[in-house]
Amino acid sequence: MRTVLEELDLDKAVSQAEKKAKLYYLSCMDANDTVEELGAKPLLDIIEDLGGWNATGTWNEENWDFPTLFNRLHQQFDLSPLFSAWVGTDDRNSSVNIFQVDQGGLGLPDRDYYLNKSATDEVLVAYLTYMTELGMLLGGDRNETMVLMSEVLDFETELANITTPDDQRRDQEIMYHRYNLSFLQGMAPMINWTQYFTTMLTNTGISVTPSEQLVVYAPEYLQHVTRLVSRTPNHVLNNYLVWKVVSLLAPYLSKPFQDAGHKMTQVLTGKTEREATWKECISETNEVAGFALGAMFVREAFHNSKAKAEEMIGEVKGAFIRNLPNLQWMDDETRRAAEDKAEAVYDMIGFPDYILDPEKLDKKYELLELRADDYFGNYVRFLAVDVLKNMKKLRQPVDRRKWSMTPPEVNAYYSPNKNEIVFPAGILQPPFYDPNSPKSLNFGGIGVVMGHELTHGFDDSGREFDKFGNLKPWWNNVSVAKFKQQAQCMVDQYSGYTINGEHVDGKQTLGENIADNGGLKSAFHAYEDWKRRNGDEVPLPAVGLSHNQLFFVSFAQVWCDRRTEQMAHEALLTDTHSPAKWRVIGTLSNSKDFARAFNCPVGSTMNPKDKCEVW
Repeated sequence: MRTVLEELDLDKAVSQAEKKAKLYYLSCMDANDTVEELGAKPLLDIIEDLGGWNATGTWNEENWDFPTLFNRLHQQFDLSPLFSAWVGTDDRNSSVNIFQVDQGGLGLPDRDYYLNKSATDEVLVAYLTYMTELGMLLGGDRNETMVLMSEVLDFETELANITTPDDQRRDQEIMYHRYNLSFLQGMAPMINWTQYFTTMLTNTGISVTPSEQLVVYAPEYLQHVTRLVSRTPNHVLNNYLVWKVVSLLAPYLSKPFQDAGHKMTQVLTGKTEREATWKECISETNEVAGFALGAMFVREAFHNSKAKAEEMIGEVKGAFIRNLPNLQWMDDETRRAAEDKAEAVYDMIGFPDYILDPEKLDKKYELLELRADDYFGNYVRFLAVDVLKNMKKLRQPVDRRKWSMTPPEVNAYYSPNKNEIVFPAGILQPPFYDPNSPKSLNFGGIGVVMGHELTHGFDDSGREFDKFGNLKPWWNNVSVAKFKQQAQCMVDQYSGYTINGEHVDGKQTLGENIADNGGLKSAFHAYEDWKRRNGDEVPLPAVGLSHNQLFFVSFAQVWCDRRTEQMAHEALLTDTHSPAKWRVIGTLSNSKDFARAFNCPVGSTMNPKDKCEVW
């Protein structure tokens, strides 16, 4: 990606969109030091435009209006102080888009950083130092700024107190609440909700009334936050709201601002080395114009693995379906419905076709104005366009073939609302996939990822959606109860694992653990089916491992991982995946196929007598 961006001649770009990707990259690399020359000015201009900030001594309470500022932050900067709001697919009717509201507003990655102080005092100290330092860089006095920022930190701690932990938010049926705006107004009157969404819809031509429907995922939180806002002094609310803008935009300013951010990141992650500037700029360009970057990446590096990947998904899906009759806990009625849902899973591979059509690609980025010498302004304009595009979806039908990941990403996902699995071009390369590798390695790599994403349609939350992507019961009650028993085995198993003395959260990671275990089994059975049809592969010379063993080695190597203690701690709090070590050991120790391949004695660590199995 670096090569294609740096070698692209702006006058010879295939599309305006690709030109925009290059312009953003150039602004991020900042070869002419424009960012350094501007210093704090771009952010100070925004703070002034928003009515000032106590920390910089520019705020006047008499002219201040909380709802006006609050609404602007969401609409202009895609910010989520106090709560998050967006337009997305209605879980109960997957063909329709609807307003959605959830908890939000914390500056640190998880509520635990605020509440479990013995473990995270260092982080809280670093966070307050960071807040104070940014305030000073914007012209504030050290002592005064620290006092004001301490109040903001106290306010965020109160938000953390009323935030529900992720492991208690996995049941989609319980989370879903559909109201109209007037009901929400009575329940959480901290702002005028109709006015708020009207502001969010600026420039869309869409209007709303108090009868507009929306989905709320955290009604109790909104009630609590309403009470919190009503008892918080205005100056603290203003400092909190403007701090959200400052922390969002400071990384796009000059070196002193970036250095302050790096010190904070160092305490949170333990990483002392900074990422190379070009790498950071590639990641940012992917965020801002990822499908334009994707078009360049696909032309340069994606040598069509699409047909082979589709064939492989078919084989893994077939193995998953053929295994369903072996599951003793499932009744016949639910089994038939599960087969139906698995058959209906739609797969998208590589990239969406439109990115290779310059006209269609340009349309995607037509609202985005980017300049090679305006790094800060580019990002601010991108945020505003992002909100606008999201809000425009409100009266549109759901685009069932819209990609949520860009083609260069080394990742994959399952969408419960669309019952589809997506594999960007970025993951269809080593170590996950190599057309020249033995099938054993490919099935152990990308094959397991395919099985993993497919199994997500049947994990503890995915199973609540039917084959059309709607949140509605389609299971027999007896099977639901038995599924929960099987799943509890995994909750207990993974909760027993530790990293640096801290326990894995078996509830929070349940969906991913179910997907890891189901994916491994489906991929291995698909590989065995392939061998039955095509015969055994020629052994690899000098390795001394059978292809069945190589399948599992390939799976394990995909999760090779190295993390600092701080990153491991953050992942335990925020990541729905188990740590890489336990994704390998936990999953393989449940696999009878693994135990057979390596002749593990019954009762050994890797072949316990009692195994957990869901799919």
